[in-house]
Amino acid sequence: MAIKSLVPPVRTLMGPGPSDVHPRVLSAMARPTIGHLDPVFVAMMDEMKELLQYAFRTKNQLTIPVSAPGSAGMETCFVNLVEPGDKVIVCQNGVFGGRMKENVERVGATPVLVEDNWGEAVDPNKLRGALKANPDAKAVAFVHAETSTGACSDARLLCEIAREYDCLTIVDAVTSLGGSPLEVDAWGIDAIYSGAQKCLSCTPGLSPVSFSERAVETIKSRKTKVQSWFMDLNLVMGYWGGASKRAYHHTAPINALYGLHEALVMLQEEGLKNSWARHRRNHEILRAGIEAMGLKFIVKEQDRLPQLNAVTVPEGVDEAVVRKRLLNEFNLEIGAGLGALAGKVWRIGLMGYASRPGNILLCLGALDAILTDMGAAIHSGHAVKAANEVMMAK
Repeated sequence: MAIKSLVPPVRTLMGPGPSDVHPRVLSAMARPTIGHLDPVFVAMMDEMKELLQYAFRTKNQLTIPVSAPGSAGMETCFVNLVEPGDKVIVCQNGVFGGRMKENVERVGATPVLVEDNWGEAVDPNKLRGALKANPDAKAVAFVHAETSTGACSDARLLCEIAREYDCLTIVDAVTSLGGSPLEVDAWGIDAIYSGAQKCLSCTPGLSPVSFSERAVETIKSRKTKVQSWFMDLNLVMGYWGGASKRAYHHTAPINALYGLHEALVMLQEEGLKNSWARHRRNHEILRAGIEAMGLKFIVKEQDRLPQLNAVTVPEGVDEAVVRKRLLNEFNLEIGAGLGALAGKVWRIGLMGYASRPGNILLCLGALDAILTDMGAAIHSGHAVKAANEVMMAK
């Protein structure tokens, strides 16, 4: 049988990512492909750096999109800043702190774990204790917005503590960029990575990163070669450096970068602080409905991410069946729990273009209908009404 062109269904993406891609971004990606050294494309690269500096709130010259997903942005930070024999304090309060630890080990360095319960923010006192016990540590790595739990840690304070011990900081902002307050320069972050597919409303496959002058000096003064040729920023800087003459490094994903450029233009049009406020406001609408239904969040309110909501599954309910029915009956995707939270929570995303009231009401109504049909112990029929009341009061 001949294989035909794929026509994917139209879904509403309210999981942990990817999020709904804005039509303007999809339209931008369909524009004619030009060469990756074409003067028009090079001019767009300079605009891209400026737009990312705006999103990250930084003046760092080395602020670029890595031509690969957020995981490659993470690896770019570690392989460039950490050398064999180094010691790195890694804060782990979920899945992605564990991936940081894996990166430290793979470059031949030694990780020192600072562990907190899943669903809790990183404890600054534990970090301080680890630094006192390991004065030879080179860097501190932590997740600002832990996608596996919906917990947000105090990046400003953690970076302040790291600086007291003259440590570089490596920060995961995959889920926070564009959705939560993030101040790279003001907080003294040395290396940070994110993803295009979350609060920026773009497609997966690009990872915005930014490096401070101190981090760049560390990269330039390495004693050993960066173990990855593709991610070696000493080479990549020749392409993204901003000078009129660009050194060929790799063929950039041109059309994907059109999309990210458009997404960042839209972020600038909305205003970064307005985007933060929109994500917070929509979380409050969702929260009203979730709590009216009788469900609970696993993260304390003061540590809760507005754009990633981990909600407890009612007792006796097969969470996978609920997700399957949401997808099949409502074309709605939400996420499952990972690791220690597998089977215990749903992860409901309100990221980027997906963070809008219509999606929230769809999600709440669909969850209410399915859980009621399954005989779950919830307060049926209250969720949408409660969300509407909060929405109308704004």
